Amino acid sequence: GWDTAGLSADPETFKAYRETELIHARWAMLGALGCIVPETLDATNNVPWFKAGALIFQEGGLDYLGNPSLVHAQSILAILGFQVVLMGLVEAYRVNGGPAGEGLDSLHPGEAFDPLGLADDPDTF
Repeated sequence: GWDTAGLSADPETFKAYRETELIHARWAMLGALGCIVPETLDATNNVPWFKAGALIFQEGGLDYLGNPSLVHAQSILAILGFQVVLMGLVEAYRVNGGPAGEGLDSLHPGEAFDPLGLADDPDTF
């Protein structure tokens, strides 16, 4: 293939790059969902995604999904720390076997993670 930077010269390094890129893509898809949801919910006053983060600095803080009893955020440092801890726990869970269970590919587990059966035939997929 076309690889002017030589990133795929070492198969082990290429495998690590591929896994990292796939994980980043999955986090990006969740991030995109996090941008769309606040704009579509009436409970959040349809706040645009690029203004949603600034709401934490308003008087009274930020109510997630417009519900003060769900998560009422008033400290950006607490939110940052909580997010780092949660994402770290999720990644640690994934690296240590996580939801894939025994005998499944950690990058493309299939089964319950492929409800439409798109990866049943690897040649077609």
